[in-house]
Amino acid sequence: MAEGFAHVDHWVFDLDNTLYSHEAKVWPQVDERITLFLAELFGLDGLSSRALQKYYYQRYGTTLKGLMEEHGIDPDDFLDFAHQIDLSLLDPNPELGEAIAALPGRKLILTNGSRGHAENVAGKLGILHHFEDIFDIVQAGFTPKPERATYENFLAKHAVDPARAAMFEDIEKNLLVPSALGMKTVLIVPKTPDPFREAWEQTAVAAGHVHHVTADLTGFLKPLGRPGERLS
Repeated sequence: MAEGFAHVDHWVFDLDNTLYSHEAKVWPQVDERITLFLAELFGLDGLSSRALQKYYYQRYGTTLKGLMEEHGIDPDDFLDFAHQIDLSLLDPNPELGEAIAALPGRKLILTNGSRGHAENVAGKLGILHHFEDIFDIVQAGFTPKPERATYENFLAKHAVDPARAAMFEDIEKNLLVPSALGMKTVLIVPKTPDPFREAWEQTAVAAGHVHHVTADLTGFLKPLGRPGERLS
């Protein structure tokens, strides 16, 4: 497997449900906060708010994008509210940090969440200092993955050659564009079923744009590292 990554020196990671396991219950809290935001904004009951949330997600890629397009809401208010969560179940992961540190070249986070959320989560994991930068939904102009423009903007901003890059992501459709651009792709699936996500969001998909599938990110990365490699 390591031979297939010999050309890679740009390592790009999604955040939620990719750099941590669903057992930490990070994403369910964000999901619930989004539902609550809609309920308070529109005066809806929980079920109606949830249905509207999923409608926006399916149509626009994120609930935030739908709210901006249809109601002109302030994205900062939404992001601040959605990411007020408890990270007490998220434990530091020094083994993952060592595996990331040993990867040759640059390491970056590409997320549909906010920079603050990514910093909080990666900081709690103890791996934030291994990453050169974070490309969040704000830098993406609030256009979320899997839109091609988001990846192209990310690649341009950070001068990443997709032919020398690998993308790690927990949602299969978010690997379509990276693969088409020439990136090596790795789908991260949960070790045990995640009751807080749809089945299609956690299936080990066999497809041309999914080059590798793993339920153990740390174990997958270890053979790809080089002894003595560190973030400059």
